[in-house]
Amino acid sequence: MAAPSAAGLSRRLRAWLPRLTQVRWSRYNPSFLEPEVNKELYRKPWEELTEEEKEKLELKAVQPIKAAPPSVSTSVFSDPMISKFTNMMMKGGNKVLARSLMAQTLEAIKRKQLEKYHKAPEDEKETIECNPYVIFHQALKNCQPIIGLSSITKGGKTYQVPVPLKDNRKRFLAMKWLITECRENKNRRMLMPEKLSQELLQAFNNEGPIVKKKHVLHKMAEANRAYAHFRWW
Repeated sequence: MAAPSAAGLSRRLRAWLPRLTQVRWSRYNPSFLEPEVNKELYRKPWEELTEEEKEKLELKAVQPIKAAPPSVSTSVFSDPMISKFTNMMMKGGNKVLARSLMAQTLEAIKRKQLEKYHKAPEDEKETIECNPYVIFHQALKNCQPIIGLSSITKGGKTYQVPVPLKDNRKRFLAMKWLITECRENKNRRMLMPEKLSQELLQAFNNEGPIVKKKHVLHKMAEANRAYAHFRWW
């Protein structure tokens, strides 16, 4: 039996195509709206909203909305950077323990700063930061290196070539150094939240072993600047 021609095959398929229905892999109907996870939108008063934002809010009052993913939250206490740090600190998938350690760390920072605030004279109280979230972000920023070293082989020799770091790599190195320092150079009787709060406060003041490690990396990159031309990208 001769094989069907291309024209005959296309006619047969055309007869079946209208019967095919698209499979929807989402559990939600197409009429469901996407969730709004921008916290700033909820803090705005009604008078400051644009016409488009008002129309969206009015539409969401009468139309069903999809559930937000578990990694996103509109809570004022939700912080993606702290969530990332918690995930890096987690061991064996025990996220409850990691969250508890992070909460105890922020509480220890708050207690230490409040104690320092009440003992300080009146003219110095305004310069003392008591918000643990601000301290965490500033400490993380102070620990981030600007330039790093990459191993590049040329002519059978391996050189440590200084390369600029991307933002994700900077944050990763800062978090990794903080967690490694707290785990390896911690007193046996000292708990993790106490050590982590101590390191964060030192980094907030541009002090401590993490900031020193960043400066050492910068000095090594400065010493190897003669190999910078090996970086081709």
